[in-house]
Amino acid sequence: MEPVEEQQRRPWVVGVSGASGTPYAAAVLRGLLAAGESVDLVVSRASRLTLLDETGIAFRDAHWREDLTAWLARGADGKPDTFDVDVAGVRYWSAGDLAAGPSSGSYPVKGMLIVPASTASVAGVALGLSKDLLQRAASVTLKERRPLVVAVRETPLNGQTLKHLVALDEAGAVVLPASPAFYAGATHIQDLVDFVAGRVLDAAGVPHRLYRRWEGELGGGSSRGD
Repeated sequence: MEPVEEQQRRPWVVGVSGASGTPYAAAVLRGLLAAGESVDLVVSRASRLTLLDETGIAFRDAHWREDLTAWLARGADGKPDTFDVDVAGVRYWSAGDLAAGPSSGSYPVKGMLIVPASTASVAGVALGLSKDLLQRAASVTLKERRPLVVAVRETPLNGQTLKHLVALDEAGAVVLPASPAFYAGATHIQDLVDFVAGRVLDAAGVPHRLYRRWEGELGGGSSRGD
């Protein structure tokens, strides 16, 4: 039998697709871990190329803990060792492993966050293609009526992608464009990244302190210091 702690574990599945925006995924992962949440991580094949391009980190199955720690410790400005991160709460599944836990509705999870979501992953989930574990886990999340947040990162959006996003909305997903706001008084690139990550966590109902919330006071954001 599984240990009691394994039986009680109910993680958030985080899928990282090949869209630009790996700092968004890193910020969401840090936020989940800081809130004491468990995470099941799926990194698509395409996202490994994006991660390498945006951070210089080669994400390897055999060394995923080391590579994930280096990634999450990196700031959005590219500086290493910006954050102190413990990845003990993360379980990693290869994107090609269609027998993985999140591929089944009987596997207990709280929901799934796709950050960032490429238009290809949006289409795959909307059409129910399940070509890899990321798409399969998202399809399972929808059929089990669990929360699914899709942080789409693309611009401009063509008509076909808009139709796919409408289909996901109608299926019960939260469509959350990776669109940072400026009223929170951002002074650094990390502030803009954290705003989007915070909105993803808001949609999932996970508490955080990643950005300054609107309180009805005009000019509140501009009064922030560096």
